[in-house]
Amino acid sequence: MRRPALIAAAALLTLATAACSYNVHLDVAPISIYAKLDANVRIQLDKEVESLITKNPNLF
Repeated sequence: MRRPALIAAAALLTLATAACSYNVHLDVAPISIYAKLDANVRIQLDKEVESLITKNPNLF
């Protein structure tokens, strides 16, 4: 007589714990990064690239 009661209790416990599942939904907004390069930065980068190419001609 105890066995059917234990089986029923185990079934109820299983159903109760299965009903308590959590769902987490996150809403993540995209990040926008804007960069503005002025002429001075471009000239410095061009000079650095030129020096790297002259030091390593087989780079490209």
